[in-house]
Amino acid sequence: MHDVLVAGGGIVGLATARALALRGMRVVVLEREARLGQHQTTHNSGVIHAGIYYAPGSLKARLCVEGAAALYAYCADKGIEAVRCGKLVVAVRPDDLPRLDELERRARANGVQDLARLGPDEIATVEPHARGLSALHSPNTGMVDFGAVAAAYAADIEAHGGEIRRGAPVRALVEREDHVEALTPSGGVAARRAVACAGAWSDRLALASGARPDVRIVPFRGSYLTLTQPALVRGQIYPVPDPALPFLGVHLSRTVAGEVLIGPTALLVPRRAPLRWPGTWRVMRRWWRTGLTEIAHAASRRLLLREARRFVPRIDGVGPGPHGFRAQAVARDGGLVDDFLLARTGRAVHVLNAPSPAATASLAIGEMIASEVT
Repeated sequence: MHDVLVAGGGIVGLATARALALRGMRVVVLEREARLGQHQTTHNSGVIHAGIYYAPGSLKARLCVEGAAALYAYCADKGIEAVRCGKLVVAVRPDDLPRLDELERRARANGVQDLARLGPDEIATVEPHARGLSALHSPNTGMVDFGAVAAAYAADIEAHGGEIRRGAPVRALVEREDHVEALTPSGGVAARRAVACAGAWSDRLALASGARPDVRIVPFRGSYLTLTQPALVRGQIYPVPDPALPFLGVHLSRTVAGEVLIGPTALLVPRRAPLRWPGTWRVMRRWWRTGLTEIAHAASRRLLLREARRFVPRIDGVGPGPHGFRAQAVARDGGLVDDFLLARTGRAVHVLNAPSPAATASLAIGEMIASEVT
């Protein structure tokens, strides 16, 4: 019998299984897809976040800062390219300034290193083509290929005696007297404890396993464009986000492949959203104006570029880019859950909300969960 079973082979599941394997646990990972990390892990902009945005004291704040430091060290040890390219969060309108003040307060409370507040004449010293009224500069924000990171985690698991089974969807975790049984199409898999990191399927797996989470996953799909003038952007350039939403707005992100992405849009995926969940309808009613804006951005390159030109006016040519995916937990009242969220049953831990910055924080998340189940 395995010591711990991990349902889900995305970056959080793999980081958790790795932490357990390094502690000498007999670990098995069950992944529904034929390849690991096929959803959020490999469908993002590859940013290593520094911890600017998150409410002080939250899991996101603590684990992002810890996780980023651990991730840089891990990538250096494994020979994975992870570049501290830096980020500017740029205020372009007067009503952005109080929000930027709040971001600065949060970032300093969270221990973000080497943060600097820049005036309008200083912005160009970091990003020569950017313009704004003021900005926060985070030099420790970076970029990495999270697919490569996830593959390295998987190699660590197997090197320490763990097992990874692909094409093994978990339908439910059934708790017996002295173990947990994962029900799969090919039969049961037993372990003394279980961790579910099922991403977009996390709410359904939790419900099927006897947990009663008062949230549901509402999936969002986003698309990026690719800038044909990558020399205009050195690192990451972001707007000041709406503090009521967990999304960060249309931004410019340099990747380790040398591209600069513009986006993303954020469109709810109706065919996969839980339409019987009252929170889904409350989200749509509350944010319908935002939804119309996102639809417009998805339909019109011109409108998307207009957003990016607010802080980099010289942007001109763009081409098609990749798409992103976000599994967002929504409460019954329509609130978008803005922190990592876990649910616990007798022998299982369910990760119910792990959107950005979960990839950045993955090593810290894995250590936290491993400490709980060992």
